[in-house]
This record gives sequence, structure tokens and C-alpha cells, in this order.
Amino acid sequence: MLTLIQNGEVYAPEYLGKKDILLVHNKIGFIKDKIDLPESFVEIKVIDAKDKLIFPGFIDSHVHLIGGGGEGSFKTRTPEIQLTDATLSGITTLIGVLGTDGTTRTMSNLIAKARGLEEEGITCFVQTGSYQVPVKTLTDRIEDDIILIDKIIGVGEIAIADHRSSQPTVEEMAKIASAARVGGILSGKSGIVNVHVGDSYDHLKLIEDVVETTDIPIKQFYPTHINRNGHLFEEGIRFAKKGGFVDFTTSTIPKFIDNGEVKCSRGLKRMLEAGVNISQITFTSDGQASLPDFDENGEFRGLQVGKVATLFKEVRDAILDEGIEVETAIKVITENPAKILKLNNKGQIVEGKDADIVILEKDSLTVEHVIALGQLMVENGVAIVKGTFED
Repeated sequence: MLTLIQNGEVYAPEYLGKKDILLVHNKIGFIKDKIDLPESFVEIKVIDAKDKLIFPGFIDSHVHLIGGGGEGSFKTRTPEIQLTDATLSGITTLIGVLGTDGTTRTMSNLIAKARGLEEEGITCFVQTGSYQVPVKTLTDRIEDDIILIDKIIGVGEIAIADHRSSQPTVEEMAKIASAARVGGILSGKSGIVNVHVGDSYDHLKLIEDVVETTDIPIKQFYPTHINRNGHLFEEGIRFAKKGGFVDFTTSTIPKFIDNGEVKCSRGLKRMLEAGVNISQITFTSDGQASLPDFDENGEFRGLQVGKVATLFKEVRDAILDEGIEVETAIKVITENPAKILKLNNKGQIVEGKDADIVILEKDSLTVEHVIALGQLMVENGVAIVKGTFED
């Protein structure tokens, strides 16, 4: 399978200028100023990307692949993600998590869904566990999950600073991080601890206490939902300036923004202006999660469902509305998560890496073509490859 992309402006994510890219099966074969079509008996698909931008395939590293929620009882359990939810949004790699529900949503189910999505054409990994401590793993040990199960790359999302968390202690969190770290070291995986941070004014204190009282480095943790309110966002800036990673959640509703949630595109600009290094920042969608609304007493009032389509929308807004350079903005959904999660073949347009490519209209930044592992999934904005049960 050969695909030649011609005449596009390439952001790898650094700007390379106008280049031709030859995809060979599922890898990026060659990147040249010009690649001439050879005389060959092999069929070569040619995509003319004149007046288009070419980005690496997007990585969404916090998605509830099998649904989430149930925080308004059983009828509110949210649905599973479908293949085209991701591909139409330019997403070629997903990282699955469980979330609040570690009882009716299980690790075996999560891994099966990840494998199913891979059979349909995109790349998937998962984190082991859920909000709860002790961590509910697949093999009964965090280290064993990470070392022995190819799809498991870390732990999470472990909940802190939230009325729905298990209220873990410093010692418990340190043991989780230690187990994940050892599992990662022995398997060559990230062994990251993905941490759900809630609305509490405890903020990131639990993570910081672990770092201050043990030998575990700050970058062992990957806290998410940092933009959920103004006071947590400010703590996130402080945490990042200490060297930590911070992840923004792109799925939201107008009410949350009105109540103080920081819009991701604006938050990115604020963090960069505060002196946070772009390599420490990522966006994730929290796709298929419930977006629950609780009153001041923690009583459930209603919910909506997170959408992976918000991932690039916020990056697009950062470029078009906030004036952030393209090669800077797209790092939060390409190169940065790939490096943090040690997805060594993802996140960059480099010869030899996976052939995950997004081609966009130059002015509007509309996703037009999506290629995952060398296979054209979306053409002219239309999904030409659909999931098994999609119409």
C-alpha cells in the first residue's frame, strides 16, 4: 500500500514548509521537497494537498472508550465511542480510561474495546484502574498489568480533591506511583499515573506531598481537568513551573464556562504567557464521559456527554482566536502526549514513524483527510471507513 501526498505545507509539528510525503504501508517512508511518481506495477494513491496543511494524527489520551458516568443512576451510563467519532475529528490514537465507575465498567471490557477499535483501523492503549483506591487492576498488581499486558501503559484515572474519590492518602498514592514507575521501567512504557483532579481546594497538594516526601519525580504524575475552575488553573500554573505536566479537558458546556471553567484555547495562551513550557501541556477530550452537574451539597442535578470532537476544536480556537502559532498549538495533541506517554511512533511526521496524518483546509483549519496507519479513513470530510456497527 503506497500513498503519495503532494504539495502540502507540513507541520511535523515544527514547520517544514511545502513537502511531498510517501507513505509505505503503515509507515512514513519518505519526506522530500518533491517525489516523482515512479513507473511501477504497484498502484499508488495520490492525494493533492495543494493549499492544505498537513499535521500529525491527533492523540486523545483521556477517553472513556466504553462510556462512563452513571452518576445519575443506571440510566445515565454513557455510550461507547464509535470509530468515526474519532476519525472525523482527526484522532488516530486513543488512550482509554474507566473513571468513576470501576464496577460495571471493567478493565477486561476496556481492553476488548481498545482491541476492537484497533481492528477497525486506529491505535488504542489504556490505563489500568479507575477513580478508586485500592486500584482495581486486571491481574491484581499494577506492575503486572503494565509489564504483561501490551495495551496497558500506565495507571488512572485516580481521583483526588473530589467528593467522588476514595480520598487516598499520601502513602497510598506514593505506592501507586512507585508500582507504576517500576512497571514502566521494566516494560519500556510510560508508567504514568493519570490523576483526575476535582473541584476541592486541596488542588494538587496530594501529588506535591508525594513528591516532597519520596524519591518519586513530579513527572510521574499526569493530572487532568486542570482548567475546571479558576483556582485550580492557577495552581496548575504553579505546578507546571515546578516541572509537572498539566492536562486541559476540552469537553465542556456553557454553564461550566459561566461558572469559572477556563476555556482551553484561552488557558493555553495564559499558561504560555505565564512562562510554562509548551512541552508540559496537553489537551484531552474526556470523550464519552458524563459531564455531571452537582449542587453545593454534592447532589446530582444532570449531565451531558463529553465529545472527542472538542479536542481539535480547542486547538483550532487557540490558533484562530488566540493567535498562537500553529506549530506550538498542535503540540498539545501530537508531540507532547506522544512523548509523555512514550508512544515513540506517534505525534510527529518523521520518516519511519507511523503513517498517521491529518490534512486540513489552510484558512478554516477544517479536517478534510485523515490517514491512520497508512489507511485513508476520512476523505473530503466524509468517513470512508466505518466501525462495524455504524451505518
